[in-house]
Amino acid sequence: MAKNKEPIVRSFHFVCIMTIIVGTIIQFSGESEFAISMSKIGLTHVPKDLPPKTKVLDMSQNNISELQISDISFLSGLKVLRLSHNRMQRLDFSIFKFNQDLEYLDLSHNQLQKISCHPIVSFKHLDLSFNDFDALPVCKEFGNLTQLNFLGLSATKFQQLDLLPIAHLHLSYILLDLGSYYVKENEAESLQILNTKTLHLVFHPNSLFSVQVNISVNTLGCLQLTNVKLNDKNCGILIKFLSELTRGSSLLNFTLNHMETTWKCLVRVFQFLWPKPVEYLNIYNLTIVESISREAFTYSKTSLKALKIEHVTNRVFIFSQTALYTVFSEMNIMMLTISDTPFIHMLCPQAPSTFKFLNFTQNVFTDSIFQNCSTLVRLETLILRKNGLKDLFNVGLMTKDMPSLEILDVSFNYLQSNRYEENCTWVESIVILNLSSNILTDSVFRCLPLRIKVLDLHSNRIRSIPKQIMTLEALQELNVAFNAITALPGCGTFSSLSVLIIDHNSVSQPSADFFQSCQKIRSIKAGNNPFQCTCELREFVKDIGQLSSEVVEGWPDSYKCDYPESYKGTPLKDFHMSPLSCNTALLMVTIGAIMLVLAVTVTFLCIYLDLPWYLRMVYQWTQTRRRARNIPLEELQRTLQFHAFISYSEHDSAWVKNELVPCLEKEDIQICLHERNFVPGKSIVENIINCIEKSYKSIFVLSPHFVQSEWCHYELYFAHHNLFHEGSNNLILILLEPIPQNIIPSKYHKLRALMMQRTYLEWPKEKSKHGLFLANIRAAFNMKLTLVTENDDVKT
Repeated sequence: MAKNKEPIVRSFHFVCIMTIIVGTIIQFSGESEFAISMSKIGLTHVPKDLPPKTKVLDMSQNNISELQISDISFLSGLKVLRLSHNRMQRLDFSIFKFNQDLEYLDLSHNQLQKISCHPIVSFKHLDLSFNDFDALPVCKEFGNLTQLNFLGLSATKFQQLDLLPIAHLHLSYILLDLGSYYVKENEAESLQILNTKTLHLVFHPNSLFSVQVNISVNTLGCLQLTNVKLNDKNCGILIKFLSELTRGSSLLNFTLNHMETTWKCLVRVFQFLWPKPVEYLNIYNLTIVESISREAFTYSKTSLKALKIEHVTNRVFIFSQTALYTVFSEMNIMMLTISDTPFIHMLCPQAPSTFKFLNFTQNVFTDSIFQNCSTLVRLETLILRKNGLKDLFNVGLMTKDMPSLEILDVSFNYLQSNRYEENCTWVESIVILNLSSNILTDSVFRCLPLRIKVLDLHSNRIRSIPKQIMTLEALQELNVAFNAITALPGCGTFSSLSVLIIDHNSVSQPSADFFQSCQKIRSIKAGNNPFQCTCELREFVKDIGQLSSEVVEGWPDSYKCDYPESYKGTPLKDFHMSPLSCNTALLMVTIGAIMLVLAVTVTFLCIYLDLPWYLRMVYQWTQTRRRARNIPLEELQRTLQFHAFISYSEHDSAWVKNELVPCLEKEDIQICLHERNFVPGKSIVENIINCIEKSYKSIFVLSPHFVQSEWCHYELYFAHHNLFHEGSNNLILILLEPIPQNIIPSKYHKLRALMMQRTYLEWPKEKSKHGLFLANIRAAFNMKLTLVTENDDVKT
């Protein structure tokens, strides 16, 4: 019930305005593509290249002085033509004979002095106001405009029957420009306007009101006067002018625009209208001049329901505040609006007031307003937005003697709630409270009416909604947008909450159980927050994505990730994270299972397939090939006769001759063996040194028998010496059989050191591995090596 009350009590401001709109605005759905706007571009004539399908043509505010039939005859579908604010002086309506669909014609603010009439039937809106006509430009053909809603005219003189041709028409709106009206001394003219709902008279802005025309109107519902300038002397002229217009009982709405008057004359106008049938009185842009003093006013029974005064300029600087405020505070009407004025206070009515609606927007009221005022017993709506209120506690105290108050708007003030939070006093009847655009903090939730249903706190300084606050069981709508709140509130203290607006805050990780806590939510607006797209957000995104767009306002466009950087700007609907990455226990179990499977697999490979040996062989083969590629070929181009010298024990000769040597020589690798390549007559030591120096590599077949051979040790010694002399890549160790450390003589410290420092190749027992082993041996040789024979022949 409270929610429907606000539009009801405010509707009086728009009674006439809605009538105006109906009579002037013509809409053509689906035809916007045929609307042409050419206003304010300095045109002197109508362009010839207009699209033939044009339906709306705006050429206002140009310099067009003439309109010819050829300009618009080809626009057969034209419906709207705006030519206001040009320089046209003549108009022949016959130019529109090919525009049978033309409904809206605006020729206001030109220099028209004469028109030529022609039968026309389609006009709904015809504006000829603010021109230079002497007499009202009303043709007898206007009587055929049965669809006409709006008619704008201007003239400098009237005759009673000027409007006779349109007497039978039922118009919605007539605008009469009387700015150039010539006043005849001691002679009053008469004008009969038979049927119209709204009559708008515009006078000269800089002249005192002096119009002496007796205007009578049937069925007049709304009357508007613009540019009314009064003083104490001519105030009676206005009242006499209004007497005829307010004689009937149909005039319900009276509006004065741009009114300049003395305080005394304004009170006289109020007093004149008080017993009249007028129900809604609106005054816009009121200027009060001269003095303000106490004026007698009789608050008799009145039909007036609402008075609205908007934008007051007071040119009187020293005056009695009581004289000014008493006239308004004692009015026996239901609704009073005084907005955008310099009023600093408003008196409390002396007797129980009839006010149900008070609107004092944009004044300079302070916390003292209506304190200890016990006569506003019927007041249901109080609007004090854009004033100088500072203390929320005092606002609460102000309401305690307003037992009927349901709607309170104190937005756009300077309210704080930093004291007396626990002892705030509010009238219990308030159901709608607007506290937006103040400087309230979290403590405001400890100073609220208990039965409130709609609470607006947007644009304040709230960082969080405390959990330990009073229970607002009746609260249905909460607006906390444009604050600094970091988390969605639960509904523990708002058990009836159905609408939540919390956009433009600092909510980064909304609680996943929000919708479980707030079961009655039917609308939530939480976009434009810095959402952190992490695991904690998954459940909220899942829940909010299942709701309809009618419930989640702004979804999905205004719901985007802000962090981490890789997700910034990503709509929440496109944000996805796997359950595995967000469940620590599941992740640990998965990793453990993978590690277990890997361990079992490696164990199986090691035990049954000897994987470590294969890996070592592949590694050694790779390293050997790398070293061989890294040695420049020119370094190897020396007096080499063999690819390799093989040193072995006689006990191992069978393996060398049957396995190793055939495998190498079939790849054209030249092998040096002591039994076939030692030179007779030379000493053994000399032959050993000779063979090692003439060989690219030295291969040592290690076994327990090798350790026991002293000649083998000599060969190893010389090869080791050559290793340090020429490089570290020309020595290959093959372990044919395992050699226990304890059987290596201590004098063979070089062998012991090589066994500990150098990588050796171990001959596998399994036959299936022999191929890979021998391939590793062959990989150690650069097959592009050039050898020199004993006769100095080059052999590759």
